[in-house]
Amino acid sequence: MTTVLLIDDDRRHSELLRTYLGRFGIDLICAPDADSGLARLASAEPDLLLLDVMLPRRDGFEVCREVRRTSSVPIVMLTARDDVIDRVSGLELGADDYICKPFEPRELVARIQSILRRAETRVGRRSMNFDGLQIEADARTVSVDGKPVELTSMEFELLSLLARNAGKKMSRDEIQSELRGIDAAILTRSVDIAISRLRHKIGDTGKPARFIQTVWGRGYAFVGRPAMDDA
Repeated sequence: MTTVLLIDDDRRHSELLRTYLGRFGIDLICAPDADSGLARLASAEPDLLLLDVMLPRRDGFEVCREVRRTSSVPIVMLTARDDVIDRVSGLELGADDYICKPFEPRELVARIQSILRRAETRVGRRSMNFDGLQIEADARTVSVDGKPVELTSMEFELLSLLARNAGKKMSRDEIQSELRGIDAAILTRSVDIAISRLRHKIGDTGKPARFIQTVWGRGYAFVGRPAMDDA
């Protein structure tokens, strides 16, 4: 059974969601605030976190930032404001997706299932080895120059996608289509943000690019050299 943690101070709405999601094999654990939510995250180790932006005392952005210091659990932000800035802010902090309130519960189920299915199946080859970079699909781990690198679920998917298409120039539209269906209003910036975060984590901020190259006017291309054993 899939376990999902919801941090939201609307207790009535949380209970209704718990009942609804249960029909789809999703066990929803509810927490009304940041402190109790972080405690449940540590103890329950859920498959996914639903995080409301408007929380008392500490908002969802602050919680997202704290979670990302220690965990790569997929995060879906819930926001009552259909505001591009709110959505981009969540992506900048490492959220995997967002959904605007009010939403149809069935849409939420579809988002959850999509993210978890992507995490399980969108990995392609079991192992991809490049000069200085290793991607292990089964363990969902990445190492650079022999040192492990902690990536979020979305960052891992992004790196795996680019690596599977090594040498191919991929547009932002293509990348976005493969990873999630965020509306066009934040399409370009969300991909650029994700690439920037990924580059910093894998130490690819110098010139020329070691792994991910910007293709001006087009998008991005993976330019890592295959390891000798894979060549």
